[in-house]
This record gives sequence, C-alpha cells and structure tokens, in this order.
Amino acid sequence: MPPQLYQSSLPILNPLLRFSPPSSPDNPKHQKESKIKMPKFTVRKLIPLLIFVLSSLSVLRLLRISYKSSSSASWSSSSATFRLSPAESSQLIKANVGQSVLTEKELKLLSDTVTRRSPCNVLVFGFAPQYLMLSSINTRGINVILEDEAAKIMTPKVNPNNTIIYSLKYHLMEVKNAYNLLRHARANPACAPKMNNLHQRSSDCKLELKDLPQKVHNTKWDVIVVDGPRGDDLEAPGRMGTIYTAAVLARKGSSNSTTDVLVHDVQRTAEKWLSWEFLCQENQVSAKGNFWKFRIKDQSNASRFCSPETVLIRH
Repeated sequence: MPPQLYQSSLPILNPLLRFSPPSSPDNPKHQKESKIKMPKFTVRKLIPLLIFVLSSLSVLRLLRISYKSSSSASWSSSSATFRLSPAESSQLIKANVGQSVLTEKELKLLSDTVTRRSPCNVLVFGFAPQYLMLSSINTRGINVILEDEAAKIMTPKVNPNNTIIYSLKYHLMEVKNAYNLLRHARANPACAPKMNNLHQRSSDCKLELKDLPQKVHNTKWDVIVVDGPRGDDLEAPGRMGTIYTAAVLARKGSSNSTTDVLVHDVQRTAEKWLSWEFLCQENQVSAKGNFWKFRIKDQSNASRFCSPETVLIRH
C-alpha cells in the first residue's frame, strides 16, 4: 500500500515638520518665526507611490515562493503532506519538548554536518522535534522526514517551505531477528549495494523497504539520518531495514560525491551490528554520544558494502 502523505507593508510617511529655531536676544531678526517648508503631498500624488511599493513587494514575494517551490516541487503529489515553516517548526518543538531524543553534543554533530553542506538534500528516518531545526539550517535545500508513528506528528498549517514529513508504515522485521537478517543479506545477491534493487518490488532481499516514496529512490541525498523506527525492545520493528537502505542510497550519486550517514542509538546491538556491516568502520569519521557519523563515497556498482578486512561481525 503506498504511503500517505501529510503535510509579509506600507512605508510610514513622517508628518510635515516645522522647525522654529530659538530666538536670539542679540539678533532681533531671529525673533521672527522661521519655518522649513516641506513639499506638500496630496493623496493624488501618493497613490502612484503606494502602487509602486505594493507591486514591488508582491513581485518579491512571488519570486521567493517560486524559488522555494522549485526546490520541493518534485515532492508534490495529490496526497497531503506536512509542510513546516520555520515558525511552525518552533511551535512543534515546544509542543513536543518531552520527546527530545538527541543530546546537546549529538544535536551539534548533526547541525554542523548539515550547515557545512547546505544547501543540500537531507533524509531522516524517524521523527523527533530536534529534526525540525533543519527548516532553519537548510533553508534552500530539501528536508524529508519519514515517520511510521502518526501519533508523534501534529498536523500543522500548510505553508510552502522546504521540510516535508511523510507518514508511512515499515514492514515488520523485529529486533530479535537482526542477526538472521544480517546473515540473509550476506548470502543473497539481491541485497548487494546496487541502486536498482531498492525500487524493484520483486526483490528477494528481506532488508529492502518496499513502501518508500519512489522519489526517495530518485533523489541524491547529501545527509541521511537513521533514528527510526523503534528499536528499543526485541519485538520492536528495529532499524535493520533503514540502516541497510541508508547504506544503499548513500552509494548512489555522481562521480566523486559523498553522503554523510548518521545513525542514532548505536549503543544497542542491532544498530551497532548493522552499521558495521553496511556503513563500515572504514567510513566512520566522527562520533558523539550514541551518534555515529559515516562518510560514504559513490559506489553504485559495488558488489559489497565493506572491504573484507574491515568486517567486524563474522559468520
């Protein structure tokens, strides 16, 4: 079943001024009132000026909207999407303050990464209020958040902007099956890091996320964050599929391009194993708290994710 999509004045004219210098007792001529005459403005003379100002503001506003719309036009569809302006993002952060999941150091790692690459394309698996800061940091880029728990998402007003939240359902894998899925991926050629695997619904790779929006596959992502779905107990759906998908998407791109992939909650076994397996220790460039950052080069034709020497989870 395809995913459901949710989703500034007139110049102030100073009054005519009259200036009367103080009289000087030494100079009688100055005892007479002096006046600075200002040009007289009639309503008829003001109308063209007002029309010009209003027209200029309208043109500038249309240009601004057109520019932003061009960045996210490819994400438009007949279904509704959650599109958040920076102001709405701020309100949503305050409303969900209790759901914060990133520490200050982890949040700085993410913000520094996006700031250095902005404008860029950012994909986030899993919603958390802190990720709405992307609206302000990456104002000229595309920010897409994929969330499977609708209860986490409030319905904001629809405004043109650069942040879109998709609500979708992942097929269940369950954390308790993480190692079996890892072994399956190693033995199955359909799980090789080739981009054409991800949008073929007939693929036999069990780690493939089959219900992602097609445009997720068609976009070159500069930054990918994995922080969902839930993986905090053995029955939770886990992040095996999202880590695998991030690893494959990161290897798609033009020559000499790179993608930064950040995985949260790596203190947990499944997140750690899958990150080592598909993102590779050789690609890890930074770590803050439970946030690991990998830099992946374009390897769309590679037959394996990591070099044999760096595989940490043995058969």
